[in-house]
Amino acid sequence: MSLAEPLRLSPPIKAKSRRDIGFALAIVFIMAVLFVPIPAFLIDMGLVISIALSILILMVALWIEKPLDFSSFPTLLLLVTMLRLSLNVATTRVILSNGDQGHNAAGYVIGGFSQFVMGGDFVIGLVVFAILLTVNFLVITKGATRIAEVGARFTLDAIPGKQMAIDADLSAGLIDERQAQQRRRELEEESSFFGSMDGASKFVRGDAIAGLIITAVNIFGGIIIGITRHGMDAGEAADVYTKLSVGDGLVTQIPALIVSLAAGLLVSKGGTRGAVEMGIITQLGFYPRAMMVASAMMGVLALLPGLPFLPFFVVSLGLGAVAYTVPRNRAVAERLVEVEKKQAEEQAIETERQSVKESLRIVEVELVLGKQMAAHLAFSRDELANRVQKMRRRFASRFGFVVPEIKLSDDLSVDAKSYEIKVHGTTVATQALRLGDLLIVLGDSPVPDIPHDLTREPAFGLKAAWISDTFASAARRAGFEPVDTLSIVLTHLSEVIRNNLAHLLSYKDTRTLLDRLEPEYKRLIDEIVPAHMSFSGLQAVLKLLLAERVSIRNLTLILEAVAEIAPHVRRSEKIVEHVRTRMAQQICGDLLHKGQLAVLRLGNRWDLVFHQALKRDAKGDVIEFDIDPRLVEQFATEATKIIREKTDQGENFVLVAAPDARPYVRMMIERIFVNLPVLSHLEIARGIDIKALGSIA
Repeated sequence: MSLAEPLRLSPPIKAKSRRDIGFALAIVFIMAVLFVPIPAFLIDMGLVISIALSILILMVALWIEKPLDFSSFPTLLLLVTMLRLSLNVATTRVILSNGDQGHNAAGYVIGGFSQFVMGGDFVIGLVVFAILLTVNFLVITKGATRIAEVGARFTLDAIPGKQMAIDADLSAGLIDERQAQQRRRELEEESSFFGSMDGASKFVRGDAIAGLIITAVNIFGGIIIGITRHGMDAGEAADVYTKLSVGDGLVTQIPALIVSLAAGLLVSKGGTRGAVEMGIITQLGFYPRAMMVASAMMGVLALLPGLPFLPFFVVSLGLGAVAYTVPRNRAVAERLVEVEKKQAEEQAIETERQSVKESLRIVEVELVLGKQMAAHLAFSRDELANRVQKMRRRFASRFGFVVPEIKLSDDLSVDAKSYEIKVHGTTVATQALRLGDLLIVLGDSPVPDIPHDLTREPAFGLKAAWISDTFASAARRAGFEPVDTLSIVLTHLSEVIRNNLAHLLSYKDTRTLLDRLEPEYKRLIDEIVPAHMSFSGLQAVLKLLLAERVSIRNLTLILEAVAEIAPHVRRSEKIVEHVRTRMAQQICGDLLHKGQLAVLRLGNRWDLVFHQALKRDAKGDVIEFDIDPRLVEQFATEATKIIREKTDQGENFVLVAAPDARPYVRMMIERIFVNLPVLSHLEIARGIDIKALGSIA
C-alpha cells in the first residue's frame, strides 16, 4: 500500500464525521427548543426552514421513480413533525409571554401570516384555519393512512411468493447469485418501507390534532393572561392573542398540509414507475377520444345561457388541441422508437457478423459463387431468391419438413466461372459453367447438327452439350429445351439438397414436427418415448427414410408403424424396414411415372448371392452381411451397364430386391446411382400397374 492512499481516504472520512456531528446537533437543537426559550428571530428562521423542508419533501415525492427511492421518508417525516411541534411549543411560550407587545410579538413570520392570510380579521383566520385543518385531517391524512395500512398488509402477504419467484429464477438460471441477492435486498427494503409508512402516517394524523389543541390553548390562555397579567380589556386581548394564535396555527398547518400531501402521493404511487406527472399526464393523454368528448362537453356548457362563455371556451379549446396533438406526437415517438430499434438490431447483427463467434457458426446450406459467376447472376439475384423460396416450399410439401435457409455468397477462392454447394460447411458439389452459353440435355438422343461441346449435366450426370445462345431456336426445332445458367445452378442445388435431406433434418426440426401433432398422437409418442426408444432414435428413423428420399409428410402413419415394431425391435434399420412396408402405398405413389411403376428386378442369380451372404443367428435375425469382394465388383459392373442403358433410354424405374437383402443392395447401388430407388417385394403396393424392364443377370 502506498503512502498516498491514506491521504486520499482521509477527506471523505472527515466530511462524513462532520455530517454526523452536524445532524446530531440539529436533533439536539430540536429537542432543546421544547424546553429552552429562544428569541423571536430564531423562531422566524425555524419556521422558514420548516416550510422549505416541507416543499422540498413534496418535490422529491413528485419526481421519484418508485417509492423505495425515498425509503428515508418515514424517518424524515418524524423529524419534520418533531421540528414543527417544537416550534409550536416555542411560539406558544413567546405568544403567552410577550403577546401584549403587538402582532409581531412572536416574530415577523407569524405576524405576516396573520395580516396576509386573515386580512386583519381574526374571524377570517379562524375559518381558514378550520378549513385547512379539516382538509388535512379528514381528507388527506385519513386517506393516506388507509392506503399505507393496506399497502403494508399486501406487501407483507406477498413476500413469500416473491421470495419463491426469486429462488425459481435463480434455479432456472435466469438470474445469477448477485442479482438474486439484489432482489432479496429490494424485497426486504420494500417490506420495511411499507411497514414504516403504516406507522409514520400516524405522525401526520397526530400532528393535525396537536395543532388544533395548541391553537385553542394559545387563544384561551392568551386571552386570560392578557386580561389578568397585562391589564388588557377582553376585546383587545381577544383580538391580539387570537390573531397571533391563528397566525401560528396557519404557519404550522401549511407545511403540515404539504407534508401530508407528499405522504399521500408516496403511498398512492403503488406500482407506477416514473415521476407522478409523467404517470398522470401519460395515462390521461393515452385516450385522446376521452379528451375530445370532454372538449365537446365544455363547448356545450360555454354556449348555455347564464354561464360565462370565455372560461368554458378556453378550456374546451385547450382540451381539443391536446386531443389533436397527442396522437400525432405518439405516432412520431413510435416511429422514432421503431427506427432506433431497427438501428440497434442492425448494429447488433453487424457486430455479430464481425465477431469471432460468427466465424464459428456453420451454415446448413450455402451456395458459393465465383467472381465472374456472381457478376453474371448479379441482375438475377431477386429471381434467384424467389426461386429458392419456391424450391423450399416444394421440399416442404414433398418431404414433410422445411429445409434450412440457403445462404448465397461469393468467394474469391472459388474458380471465377464455378460455384460450390456446401452442406454444414463442407463442399459437397462444385461445377464450372460456360457463362452466356446454354445447355441442352441429350440423354440417348442423337447429337443435333449445330455447333456444340459435349459435357455432362451436373445434377444427374446425363449426357449434355453446350451451345451458344444464338442457336437456341435451332435446338428447340430439333426437340431440345435449352437451359440457362440460373436454371442449371438451381437444378443442381435442388438435387444436392435432395441427396442430403437426412443431414438437414436436425433434432430441432424433429421436435418441431412432433410438437405440431394432434394431442392423440402426442400421447402415442409418450407411449413410444422413452419406454422403447429415445427422441434421437425416432429422429434416426426419419433420417433413414429421408436418406432414401422417402417423404415423412405422413408422420402419423410413421408413428403408428414405429409403435407396432418398437416393443420388439431395437435397431433403427429394422424399424425402418417395417415402416417402409406400412408406407408401401405412399412410396409407390411417389415413384409412379405416367401411372405405371417401371421395375428392374435383381435377377435370380444375384438374389441367391445376396441371400447366401446374409448370416443369421439362432432366431433367424440377420447379424452380418458377408460377400466376396469379387462378387461385389462383378455386381457393380453388371448393374452399372444395365442401369446406365435404361437411364439413357429415358426410363424412370426402381430396382426390386428381396426384403431381407434390400438394405444391402441399396448400400451398393447408392455408391453408383444415388438417385435410384431400391424397393423390396413387400413394398410394391396392391393395385399398382407394373412395367417390367428386365433384370440384372
